[in-house]
Order: sequence, then structure tokens, then C-alpha cells
Amino acid sequence: MLPYKELARVDKLVHEPARLAILSALSACTLAEFLFLQELTGLTKGNLSSHLSKLENANLVAIDKYFVRKKIPQTTIRITEEGRAAVQNHWKHLESIHRTIRQQGALKDRTSLNQLSISDPKSPLSKNG
Repeated sequence: MLPYKELARVDKLVHEPARLAILSALSACTLAEFLFLQELTGLTKGNLSSHLSKLENANLVAIDKYFVRKKIPQTTIRITEEGRAAVQNHWKHLESIHRTIRQQGALKDRTSLNQLSISDPKSPLSKNG
């Protein structure tokens, strides 16, 4: 399969930029407080909440809500083992696709250079020049 077609097959739940940012940030720590995660990702409260709900429904993150000193709401988010595996697999998949594209491009470039050196007698790569 061509690597470009493979890009269309990535996990869209994880690949969406905001959710990928959330999962990547959470994979680097044990847990994060909502406002800290908001600051890291640059998302609005509503946008972050919406994406977290989707990730929680897919069991990729766990969300705990409680009150500090009975008054101050606190929300913490942690990535689940399933979420950690999903984001790691996603990055590996993208790296594999990228590597394949680069390799195919390198082969194409070599072919182009070989054709150029044969067909252009003034080329510095030419055997005749």
C-alpha cells in the first residue's frame, strides 16, 4: 500500500490535533490538573472539555473531579494504559509512514539524478562532461 493512502487510515480520534496534543502531554506525566493542561495545549476551557469527553468515552483518559477545602473545584486528568498505547502506536505509525515516504523520495531523487547525468552532457554528473 502506498504510504499516502496509509495516512488516510490513521486513528482519527487520536490524530485530531487538539486530542493528539492532550494525549502527548499526558503521556509525559502521571496526571495533570485541568488548568495546567489548558495552558499546555492552548485550548479554551470549552474546547478542552469537549475533547476530554471524547477521550474519556473512548477510555483513553480518566477524569477525576473533586473539591478542595469543600469549595474549590479541581479536575485532574490522567492517561489510561489504553490511551498511552494508542498515542505511542499513533506516533510509531506516523514515523513509519514518514520513513517510507522519505525512502521512496530518495529512490526517486537518485533515479532523477541518474537520468540527468545520462541525458545532459553539460551536467557535472555527466560521464561525458
